[in-house]
Amino acid sequence: MDSPAALPQPSLAGVPLSILDRSRTRAGESEAETLRGTVQLAQQVEELGYHRFWVSEHHSVPGVVGSAPTVLAAAIAAATTRIRVGTGGVMLPNHQPLVVAEQFGVLESLFPGRIDMGLGRSVGFTNGIRRALGVDKDAVEDFEAQVRELLGYFTGTQRNHPQVHARPGEGLHVPPYVLAVGEGALLAASLGLPLVIAGVRSAAELLSWLERYRSGFRPAAWADRPYVVLAATVAVAATTEQARRLLLPEAWSTAYSRTRGVFPPLQPVEEVLHLDLTEKERGIFEQSLSGQIYGTPAEVDAALGGLVQRTAADEVLVTTNTYDRADLLESYQALADLAGLRSLASR
Repeated sequence: MDSPAALPQPSLAGVPLSILDRSRTRAGESEAETLRGTVQLAQQVEELGYHRFWVSEHHSVPGVVGSAPTVLAAAIAAATTRIRVGTGGVMLPNHQPLVVAEQFGVLESLFPGRIDMGLGRSVGFTNGIRRALGVDKDAVEDFEAQVRELLGYFTGTQRNHPQVHARPGEGLHVPPYVLAVGEGALLAASLGLPLVIAGVRSAAELLSWLERYRSGFRPAAWADRPYVVLAATVAVAATTEQARRLLLPEAWSTAYSRTRGVFPPLQPVEEVLHLDLTEKERGIFEQSLSGQIYGTPAEVDAALGGLVQRTAADEVLVTTNTYDRADLLESYQALADLAGLRSLASR
């Protein structure tokens, strides 16, 4: 009797990969150098075959200078030729929907067919920042209405402000994505929008939200079927320990921020290893490494490929921060090789 055929092993081969860069500063680096580093990284990963390059929005956060994502996206789109460029995301409660529609209308007009509009619902994380932005903490409760109004400026159907039109913007197709943790998945489903999801507390919870998103999805002009972008931190190196080391600068920055209130610039790995951490800092430091995907190419291929298989994700959005930009690029190159990105881009 023939033995049953072995089940195929999880693999990243053929999975579209994209990158979210938060413009994290490095020790000894100016903020201008950080922003230029983000643009250069976009150029480099375009050559590796990555599908999208997104930038984020943070205000008055030491150690993070990605404060104006649409402006930075314009610089990146101008410096690249093929890769899609967008936001991960514009925090809509901080802005008027008309202004956001106009900004993306300008981007799409200048770089047609390459612009993505990722939308999030966060506001400034302190009262002072929220006051400076002119928003209240409960502004997040209006996110659905803001998204509907924003999309209406592109379709010409918004009715909140009669006779007001986004120029440019109206009539253009700029793919919108909802960045969600939990309940936002249901909003994406109800509006027929692609979903970017990460940050849930367990695999079971992630799968539950994805099931609810897919089952509740209503096809719309923006997407005719559910589309899931899985966000993850991933590091690849020759050995498991080397890959783990790549994540240490961000782990220390996270521990520092949660005990002292600010993100410090990323420090070299060797300096992080010699820091004298308090018990609380050590706990946060180790916790921040849990759930991250790191290891050799084979280990990451199995781990991330398995996660993609279990979630049936359509795409992976990688966001990884480390001090050494050369090490980061090597990790992204190894990941691209696992997915065969260059061959996908050449089709």
